Amino acid sequence: MAAICVDAGTTMIKAVGYDEHGLAAVVVREPAPVRRPRPGWVEQDMRQVRDAVFRAVRAVRDQLDGEIEFVALTAQGDGCWLVDAAGAPTGPAVLWNDARAASVVRGWSEAGLLPEAFRRNGSVTFPGLSNAILSWLRAHDPDRLARSAAVLTCGGWLFAQLTGAVVMEESDASAPFVALRTGRYDPQLLDLFDLAWAERLLPPVARGAERVTPLRADAAAELGVPAGTPVVAAPYDIAATAIGAGAVRPGQACSILGTTLCTEVVTDEVSLGDELLGATVALGVPGRHLRAMPTLTGTEVLTWACGLLGLDHPEDLIDLAGRAPVGAGGLVFLPYLSPAGERAPFVDPQARGMLLGLSVEHGREHIARAVFEGLTLVIRDCLAASQVTPTELGICGGGAVNGAWAQLIADTVGVPVRRTADAEVGARGAFVVGKQATGAAATVEDAVAAYVRVQDCFEPDPVRARRYSELFGEFVHLRRHAATVWPQLAALRGEGAR
Repeated sequence: MAAICVDAGTTMIKAVGYDEHGLAAVVVREPAPVRRPRPGWVEQDMRQVRDAVFRAVRAVRDQLDGEIEFVALTAQGDGCWLVDAAGAPTGPAVLWNDARAASVVRGWSEAGLLPEAFRRNGSVTFPGLSNAILSWLRAHDPDRLARSAAVLTCGGWLFAQLTGAVVMEESDASAPFVALRTGRYDPQLLDLFDLAWAERLLPPVARGAERVTPLRADAAAELGVPAGTPVVAAPYDIAATAIGAGAVRPGQACSILGTTLCTEVVTDEVSLGDELLGATVALGVPGRHLRAMPTLTGTEVLTWACGLLGLDHPEDLIDLAGRAPVGAGGLVFLPYLSPAGERAPFVDPQARGMLLGLSVEHGREHIARAVFEGLTLVIRDCLAASQVTPTELGICGGGAVNGAWAQLIADTVGVPVRRTADAEVGARGAFVVGKQATGAAATVEDAVAAYVRVQDCFEPDPVRARRYSELFGEFVHLRRHAATVWPQLAALRGEGAR
């Protein structure tokens, strides 16, 4: 039997049709327009996103042979997708990368509320979380809140459109209102943020069998899929991607090498440490979580470096880097190039990139090597911040296509690095969860063993691994020292202390 799995990203909808053997037979992509009506605002028309998903699923159905066993869904997380009592949008979706509520979060930080929230929830509060957005709406658009009956995520909105069920899948619900230790909405978190009034908007949390609901008749007619077909609410994209990369057991890790780097480790015993770092997300496997460290910069740094060095493609950049020795002749690159600073594995809005140790003895190849080593050392830094020691690391995303970088990551992290055979790893994770949720596999681990295929594995070279362990210590020391001058650089930019 076949299956259709959707990965509804922020800018692109992907629908994948899997054949009876679990192979990706059809892939359809639909753009998802993003609107920026004011500085810092990032929105989507909820109906446009819904229509793009329905078009993609219909196109897959038209090309896919066989009876449809289930439809599974993963999507972008966080943000605020409000609907009324009839399930209709009460306005545009406010996305996870929207910044309108920055002043709200800043006020909470100044009031000392964020450490307590982190201890209870395990995730750092930021402006794109629903607690901040709801607080902003209460001050600036109370009429919309009055018309709203539920706050959803993108995945919850699409699941409701397919099934009529208004729920919050457990990974989506992980932040900001769920207590890490209980997995349930925490009244103390609502009180902490003065959001007790918003409790009426929180939908039931769906986990286990609750994540499966029949496809309703009107949606079925539009999709060309029989009414009653099981629809599975899979974990949201970063968790689904970890599963699709095969990271489901404690100690297994995954790094998404995309526009940002998202490095995450599976754990069954969450240890948060003393600093407010990253996110803690229910994996969708009983008793297991991800400690996730999503950075603000990733492969965009490679594009920037290509422009700087007059190269056409990141492939050319790593070829150039291969001409320089390990350690780039003493050059150290701090790859914090986002104008917003950095959020993982440390939080500092004033963080900026630096190239340290430069002399006339260095050439383009040393700079290229330092850029790749800097990004890769950030992956190790994120793993260290997770408080979990990884046993292996799966990589995916656009940057994973380069074998030379995969080997550098293995040498730097010091554990085997695996690449899966799937191009759409999030959709594969949704497929794996769908198999378990509909009873075709006993456990998610069994479904991973049956359907996640490793393309290749890169073992760390012992000599290079020892050298990169030394360099990692120096890297962390230098980036901590650099933090002492970032405020001065902010002042030079005219930003002042903030």
